[in-house]
Amino acid sequence: MTKTLILAIILCLLVIGCAEKTPDNEAVKQDGDEIAPHKGGAITMATTTSTYDSGLLDYLNSMFTAGTGIVVKIVSMGTGAAIRAGENGDADLILVHDTQGELAFVEGGYGIDRREVFHNDFIILGPEDNPAGIAADESASAALAKIAASENIFISRGDDSGTHRKEQDLWRASGIALEETSQVITKKNKDVVVNYIKPNGEWYLSIGQGMGAALTMAHEKQGYVLTDRGTYLSYMANMDLAILNEGDPLLVNQYGIIAVNPEKHEGINFSMAMEYIDWICSDEGQRAIGDFRKEGEVLFHPNYMAE
Repeated sequence: MTKTLILAIILCLLVIGCAEKTPDNEAVKQDGDEIAPHKGGAITMATTTSTYDSGLLDYLNSMFTAGTGIVVKIVSMGTGAAIRAGENGDADLILVHDTQGELAFVEGGYGIDRREVFHNDFIILGPEDNPAGIAADESASAALAKIAASENIFISRGDDSGTHRKEQDLWRASGIALEETSQVITKKNKDVVVNYIKPNGEWYLSIGQGMGAALTMAHEKQGYVLTDRGTYLSYMANMDLAILNEGDPLLVNQYGIIAVNPEKHEGINFSMAMEYIDWICSDEGQRAIGDFRKEGEVLFHPNYMAE
């Protein structure tokens, strides 16, 4: 083989290699639209079923990926399980709704830079004829006390989610007798023991499942249930349940986002996690949250305030 032929082959290979590679600083195309410089890579977010099932994260993450090229992989579970995923290094960031649990996560050194980014509210649903006689404007804990006194069916998620934790706070404030119990639930093919308090009685059904399953069972059994408003709006067309109690300040449902501490585990993509957090706290991200609607209603209210 002559030197001229060898040089020609090398030049061809260089041309092909350059044609296949997109420079890091060159804009790329997505669905025909030009987007920002492609960075690539991916982050994993452990989050709640309510944010995922509502469609909010699909909506937000498509915007974030279009602007950065960073793919956001979602692992949807209860808040307790999402926090444990962060502690175990199975996620780069968490988005959950349990203020005390989030603060403990940061204080334990597992999380960095907790920010409150949006909120919605919890509501108590039940049959339209309202056999327990709960009032729309009474405290949520007083409403639960009436449900307990009437022994009408109440469906609890029983899954250590943020909703389940809020429910337990409301039972504690109700003044009725409670008992400590536990049950084994399966999360991502792993058995987890959940310890919690509950009222005593066959009318109280703890199912160890997500919000959608709890709403479906409440509809089928015509029972009462505590839910976040966003998930209710996503399911309301298929349910025969009414909003019977709302507006108690204790029913505010605040969400926090936290990056996992890279010093706790190898492989945490901290820089891209923080890029996502900065974006969701930006004017663009906060505006996008407020623009997201179901059935014409705003599901989540942006409330990030820079310090």
